[in-house]
Amino acid sequence: MASGEEDLETLLSRNAVPIIDLNNCNGSEVNTVSRKLKKALSEQGYALLINHGISQKKIETAWEYFDVFVEFPDEVKEAFERTRAPIGENHGYVSPGMERFDGRTPELRHAYNICKLDKEFLPEVELPGFTQHINTVTNDFNELGKFILQALALSLDAPQSVFLDKHSYMLSDDRFNLTTLRLLYYPPVDGERSANIIRCGAHADYCTFTLLAQDSEGGLEVKLRNSDKWERVGHLPGAIFINCGETMAKWTDQRYHALQHRVVVPAQEKTRRSGRHSIAFFCHPNNSTLIDPNDLRTTPKESSNELIHNAYDLAMALAKGAYSHNYS
Repeated sequence: MASGEEDLETLLSRNAVPIIDLNNCNGSEVNTVSRKLKKALSEQGYALLINHGISQKKIETAWEYFDVFVEFPDEVKEAFERTRAPIGENHGYVSPGMERFDGRTPELRHAYNICKLDKEFLPEVELPGFTQHINTVTNDFNELGKFILQALALSLDAPQSVFLDKHSYMLSDDRFNLTTLRLLYYPPVDGERSANIIRCGAHADYCTFTLLAQDSEGGLEVKLRNSDKWERVGHLPGAIFINCGETMAKWTDQRYHALQHRVVVPAQEKTRRSGRHSIAFFCHPNNSTLIDPNDLRTTPKESSNELIHNAYDLAMALAKGAYSHNYS
């Protein structure tokens, strides 16, 4: 009999995951969080946030809405596909198999990228109440994101508002800021199919940082800094996983690196045969923001040959690199 998730050795089971308590963290407490984030992100590249203020019920209701959407006929879902968005925009539904980080292995997941919050861009007619609910969820993630941006700035000995000013259009419209709230559902997998697919291929995010809520462990693995070994993270109910992306890595001269991660099809039968839900908040700077490491250097380099990109061009270049098989 296959062992269950509770028997799996994970980073969490080995007490190797930094856990940061955000309870009552406002005002002067942001300094405490900044110190803990600095240690976690510089040494391990990730942390779990607890008492973060986002209602678990709100998150679960968002998953329930998405479960209904996933069961709609294909012709209904196709009307909302991301492929219908203008070039360079990210809003919309992504069906299983549409994304393949290695260009070969099918990735078994449903995703809905939310970058625009008006009901005309959302399946409100098909899902009455969805627009209002998802707006409350995005507001909560935005508020948590703003707090984290301030803590990250302080952790880098920069003015507290330096990142806030450069992320002022989060989740307003991806024409101005690529911040995305992504609903995800990974269907159950039977044993016969598990060898030929993956839930999400290995990659690093493109953004400043990512916040991830999930309902189960479900196969999330990370590659720790200066290691080639994949490690299962484990699941702490109600916690939010945080990691930095490529934009932050470039901004900080790799002081905070972009965490490589993936979601495998678990070998454990119980876990594999269970669906997995998650919500990812990809926090991006405003599209026109220049990602210049000198912003965060104590002593700026007076002359440098490094190329400075704006946030939008950097994200597009990273996406093209990750999906180079689509551009050949």
